[in-house]
Amino acid sequence: MFAIMNPGKVSILMKGALRCLPARSSAGPRPPAADNLSYSFALPGGAFCAGLARSAVGQLLTRHDLAELRETAVLAASELVASAYRFTPDQEMLLRVHWQFDALRITLYDQHPNHHSAEKSEACRQRRSESMWLLAAVVDSQGGDWGLAPALTPSGGCKTWALLHR
Repeated sequence: MFAIMNPGKVSILMKGALRCLPARSSAGPRPPAADNLSYSFALPGGAFCAGLARSAVGQLLTRHDLAELRETAVLAASELVASAYRFTPDQEMLLRVHWQFDALRITLYDQHPNHHSAEKSEACRQRRSESMWLLAAVVDSQGGDWGLAPALTPSGGCKTWALLHR
């Protein structure tokens, strides 16, 4: 970093990585708002986790000024957890709640094992998809999207999600 002196004025020119530093912001934490909603937490995997997910998602949305999505999001989180529990009972799962590109994304990762054949994998995906009929109906009625896919980890797992718009 070097400075150029002008009469009565100092200008600072930055080189390299220094110019990428964020501008100085006011001291203290930012209050919760939609644009800083980003949480991930593990759930231990019991049937009671659906209630934990409902409670957590509801509180987060209220706190981050997204209460208008609360009812649909709470149901979506509950259905994602319930589906994971049906297919991988008593296995830890990871719930992610994130606001990005003007949409709420609720994603659940479970530990469903990989299947050894494409036919078994597709049959399992079809069963899981059919079991999420309530999630599909509610999310679709709100103009959102939902889905499921392999988690693409060495140990297997499934990623399910709901996408909700304001």
